[in-house]
Amino acid sequence: MTDVLPDLPGLGRDVLVGVFLLFVGFGAIPVLAGLAQFLLIPVHAVRNHYRETGPYLPNVAVLVPAWNEAAVLTASVERLMALDYPPDRLRVFVVDDASTDDTPAVMARLADRFPGRVVHLRREKGGEGKAHTLNHGLREILADDWMEALLIMDADVIYAPESLRKMTRHLADPTVGAVTAYIREGSEDTRGVTRFIGFDYLAAQAASRRAQNVAGAMACLAGGAQLHTRENLEAIGGQIDTSSLAEDTVTTFRTQLAGRRVVFEPHARVLAEEPAGIDALWKQRLRWARGNVQITSMYRHLWFRKSVHPGLGGFFFGIFWFAILLLPVAMLLTSIGLVGLYLLDSDLAASVFGAAVFVPVATFVFMVTMTISVDPRVGLKVWKEALLFPGAVSFAVLIGATFPPLVPGSAGDSSGWTLFVYSWLVLCVPMAFLVRKLELTRWGRRLAPIGLYLVGFGPMMCAITVDAYLKEFRGAAMTWDKTEKTGRVMA
Repeated sequence: MTDVLPDLPGLGRDVLVGVFLLFVGFGAIPVLAGLAQFLLIPVHAVRNHYRETGPYLPNVAVLVPAWNEAAVLTASVERLMALDYPPDRLRVFVVDDASTDDTPAVMARLADRFPGRVVHLRREKGGEGKAHTLNHGLREILADDWMEALLIMDADVIYAPESLRKMTRHLADPTVGAVTAYIREGSEDTRGVTRFIGFDYLAAQAASRRAQNVAGAMACLAGGAQLHTRENLEAIGGQIDTSSLAEDTVTTFRTQLAGRRVVFEPHARVLAEEPAGIDALWKQRLRWARGNVQITSMYRHLWFRKSVHPGLGGFFFGIFWFAILLLPVAMLLTSIGLVGLYLLDSDLAASVFGAAVFVPVATFVFMVTMTISVDPRVGLKVWKEALLFPGAVSFAVLIGATFPPLVPGSAGDSSGWTLFVYSWLVLCVPMAFLVRKLELTRWGRRLAPIGLYLVGFGPMMCAITVDAYLKEFRGAAMTWDKTEKTGRVMA
């Protein structure tokens, strides 16, 4: 095919080619970072914390922040009371953040059913966010010397009976400051969004956190399942950070920077109710993404400096962190690089794209296979969402690039198809914004789930990250958009 820009001077052309190749190379970093992380997962079988564990049953105070959680509190508290844990060593403190529903009445009944074991703490002024609510309860709990370990959880989560024992055994090692569990999407009425979340949690928690155990640096304690020693809480100041939207990540970093280990326990299973709609998912993940942007700035002195912390400041953890945070930038540069190479030298662009396709496809197949293998029960239910995680359009693009005769328009001299393929990595992000807008219309609500499968859950997460960039740049208010809970978790 004839090049679109054939008349550029030789030196200028070579410089541009070099720049565009660098762009494509930068775009490959997140793929290689993901591959490196998932290669560590099998190592977890031999490099883990289980040798340092032992029978350990401390006095555990469970701290539950609650705002308008009447629909879920009864089931959650009843399950806590039924845990395989000594009853005299477990107390539940529910901090009612000035709820306007039946939460106070529900808690009054639960406190009557479980006297001395379930405590209702009410804030008369609410709406300040989860961290402030947690701190209200934390002050009450730390004022008494009974508590030896604190479990922070969300009001909707359901713990498997043996989960707390499996977490506390790690605290037998005095070097451990905190333990987190494996949270699974637990809605009974699974649909497109929740099924994608099911795979996302499988990859980000059951799989990825095993790798972080091996690497010796944990990115985040799950907000709904974080167990701390009293000593750790006191060492990090006796309160939860209120300056960012990622209070759980700040606590995780502070614990490790104070010299204590953070451990992921994959066999402690916790079920959680997750958003069933795209807009609710967007609000939840936007809060998380903005928190990560804030954390990146807050700990700018840490990145790639092992002298500050050997794990968090190490090369591996830094690459992993920024590969996720800057994924939209990598996708944009990849598309610019491929389109630029196509305009300068279409044959070179085709060769680069061939290599650029093979590596992500091989990596994706490996990551999906590894992810499903760590929890086959969940993985076999969401395998279609796993394959369509990048989106059906991306899937068609990859098939068309690998086997051109199978996709109409992908074979032969088709500049329109080629430019679409090279541009899709960046086009999928604004398309994800449109899918969200589609759900908010009366006529588009039924079509939005189809749009999610076409565009993909991964591009949706990238679009949310872009939204986080923009809101942080504008200094938007740090509002806490609570996910509405309806009690859909399977007991």
